[in-house]
Amino acid sequence: MNGLLLVARREVSTQVRTRAFVIGLLVTALLVAAVSFLPRIMGGGDSYTLGLVNSQQLPLHTAAPDIEFEWRKFADEAAAKQAVLDGDLDAALVDDARVLTDGEIETELGVLLQSVNREFKLGAAGVAIPPLEMQSVGADTRYEAARQGIATVLVLLLFMLLMGQIVMVAMGVVEEKGSRIVEILLASVRPWQLLGGKILGLGVLGLINLVTILVIGLAASSVSGLAADFPPGMVGLVVAVLLWFVLGYAFFATLSAAFASLVSRQEEVNSVLTPLTMMIMATYFVSFYVTNEPTSTLATVLSYVPPFSSMVMPVRMAATEVPMWQVGASMVAMLLAVLVVLKLGATVYERAVLRTGARLKFGEVLRSR
Repeated sequence: MNGLLLVARREVSTQVRTRAFVIGLLVTALLVAAVSFLPRIMGGGDSYTLGLVNSQQLPLHTAAPDIEFEWRKFADEAAAKQAVLDGDLDAALVDDARVLTDGEIETELGVLLQSVNREFKLGAAGVAIPPLEMQSVGADTRYEAARQGIATVLVLLLFMLLMGQIVMVAMGVVEEKGSRIVEILLASVRPWQLLGGKILGLGVLGLINLVTILVIGLAASSVSGLAADFPPGMVGLVVAVLLWFVLGYAFFATLSAAFASLVSRQEEVNSVLTPLTMMIMATYFVSFYVTNEPTSTLATVLSYVPPFSSMVMPVRMAATEVPMWQVGASMVAMLLAVLVVLKLGATVYERAVLRTGARLKFGEVLRSR
C-alpha cells in the first residue's frame, strides 16, 4: 500500500507543478465563471425608464418583480415629451390618464401599465378584486428548463474530463514502458501498486479539475443570480456527480492502462484505445439523449448498466427526480463492474507492461502466464 501511495504522490506532484496544468486550471475556472454570467448578460433582464407628470408612481414591480423600473418626475408635459423623443424615457404618464410614447408602445410595458393602473384605481376606490388562484394538476415544471440545462452541461463536463484523464493514463503507461523506466520502478514496487498509484494519482488531478469547475460554477451562479433558477437538492447532486466521476474514471482508466500496456510506442496509443473510445462515445451519446428523455425506458434501463450508468444516472438525477433506491442499486452495480475491471486490468498490465516490441493482443495476454 505504501508503494501505491508513493506512486500516486509522484504522479500528482509531477503534474501539479507543470505550467500546463496550472494554466489549464486557471483558464477553466475563468471560462466556467464567464459561462455562469453569460445567460444574464445575453438575456440582459428587462428594464424601463418612465416619466411622471402630475401623476402617482404605479407599483409596477408588484406585477413584474423581475423587471427593473426607474421613475423620473417632470415639471410639465413638454419636458416629458421631449425626454421621450430623445430616447431618455420609454414612456411618460401624464395626469394619471395618458401615456406618451415615441411610436407604438412595447407590448409588455403597455399591458403592465394598463393592468396595474386599473388595479391601483380600483383599490383607491375601495374595490378589492381577489387574484385568481393558480392550481397545477400536473407535474411541477418550474425547474424543467434549468434541469435540462444542468444535465446538458453535466454530460459535456463528465465526457471531457473522462476522455482527458484516460488519455493521460494511457500516455503515461506507454511512456514508462517505451523508455524502460517501468523496469526500474517495478524493482521497487509491485505491478498492481504501480498501476493503482498511476490511476489514483491522475484521478486526484481529475477530481481537482472537477471540484474547481463545480465550486467556481456554483459560486459564480450565486453571484450572477442564476442559482435562483436551480432546482432544490443541488448539494446532493454535486456529491453524486463526484462519486459517479470516481466510479466512471476507475472503470475507464483501468481499461485504458491495460490497453496501453499492449503497445510500446505513443503513436500506437490512439489505435489501441479505439474500443475504449467507442465505448465512451456510446455512453456520451446515450447520456445526451437522456437529457431530453430522462424518464424514458432506455434511460431508466441504461442507468443500471455499467459503464453507461456512470454518466446516465447522474444525468438522470440532474434532469428529473430519481428515487434513492434506484441510485443506490445503480451505484452498487457500477462498483461491482469496477472491481471486475480492476482485476482484469491489473492482470493484463502485469503480464504485458514488461514485454516490449510488437503490439500485443489482449486475448493472448490474458491466456499467457
